[in-house]
Amino acid sequence: MPSFDIVSKTNMAEVDNALAGITREVAQRFDFKGSKCSVERKDQIITVLADDDAKLKQMHELLKVHFTRRSVDPKALDYQTVEKASGNSVRQPIRIKDGIESVLAKRLAKEIKDSKMKVQVAIQGDELRVTGKKRDDLQEAIALLKTLDVDQPLQFINFRD
Repeated sequence: MPSFDIVSKTNMAEVDNALAGITREVAQRFDFKGSKCSVERKDQIITVLADDDAKLKQMHELLKVHFTRRSVDPKALDYQTVEKASGNSVRQPIRIKDGIESVLAKRLAKEIKDSKMKVQVAIQGDELRVTGKKRDDLQEAIALLKTLDVDQPLQFINFRD
């Protein structure tokens, strides 16, 4: 039976390349001269350190621009609460989403089942497998999922006949 998998993976090498680009740009830009703004990654957490809230907003813009440039969807970033750091500076941890969480997986499965398509959805850990009798049904399911407003990037892989 034809099937495909729905996954949400983030290419960490491209994330590292984007962060290196941000570090270079912060070092060169005039409005960041003398500031202690930095960005670093440890496992699935990116830590952004900025002098104040205005600089933090600029760092967010840099993240979006550089991630898009490196073909990493900015929806993969989960912004946590801003913390006070030493002096007047602020720190914000940003979690990188990887894998589909169970709440989102159930929502996607429910959306597909509610559409009355002739496909079956199975949740397998942090991914979903969609199977159906016809290839056209699977393509309809992909089209439906692309129209949904999901706050996470989805990839459709292993399309088999």
